Amino acid sequence: MSQTTASTEEEDATSSSWALNDEYLPNDVALYMASMLQVPELCALGSCSVFWRQLCASDLIWVSLSKERWPALDLSEDSIHKKEENSKQSENAGNCDHPKLGWRAFYIKWQTEMAERAFSVLELVKQSAHYESLEVGDYQRAMELLKKTEMGFKDVQLYLLTPKRSVLVNLIGLHYCLVWLGIQSEYVKAALCTNQIGDRNICLRWWILGQWVNGFRRADQMHVGIASLTKLLEPKQEQFLFVIQRGIMHEVLRVQISADFRTSAWIARDMHSQR
Repeated sequence: MSQTTASTEEEDATSSSWALNDEYLPNDVALYMASMLQVPELCALGSCSVFWRQLCASDLIWVSLSKERWPALDLSEDSIHKKEENSKQSENAGNCDHPKLGWRAFYIKWQTEMAERAFSVLELVKQSAHYESLEVGDYQRAMELLKKTEMGFKDVQLYLLTPKRSVLVNLIGLHYCLVWLGIQSEYVKAALCTNQIGDRNICLRWWILGQWVNGFRRADQMHVGIASLTKLLEPKQEQFLFVIQRGIMHEVLRVQISADFRTSAWIARDMHSQR
């Protein structure tokens, strides 16, 4: 009986000590600790007690998370102030263009918005792809649509650089990160390794107009390149993405991107019938 009582008193003392630390921990220290966490860990910490739930909902934490995740958005104080003033006279005051409901609510709302925008890109690729191949014009249209979404690197990792998506979608996400977001290749490579898609191969085929010699035009030249997503991050593979970005221009007649060189989209017809 005495051992049980002692054990209970010890547990109560430990619980009281933890509650005391929660209550009297300086806010600046607690905020600093919470600000070092990512969203999943932050939400887990917020479920520990009332103290941490209130602190982890602080705008001081979520404003930095929002700016870090979506650097393309103008989330400066002046911009936010103007948007809030405009929203007072607009019927769309509930839109996620400004954190009127708080930065945490803004983060959640904008994440939902990003998922819907990513879906529009996925639908465009799905409708344009033929036998796991894309014409360069359709590829560039998907890239332009992706640029308008203002997605951040984290969004690309969640919605595009995943094993569930086709390698064509993976390539678009990789290209967007390198060219538009300016993410360093080592960080992109780490994302590919984490999601286990770095070994996926992309096949590129393009045709160059045959030259005129002695009044006769030579046959069009076909060029083929095959590389994994990880290899595309190497400097020697810069031409691969350059051909895609340049598209059909001057002497280049056609550019086609495929998930698999052996797919029927590549072998069903010869070069001239595909032009």
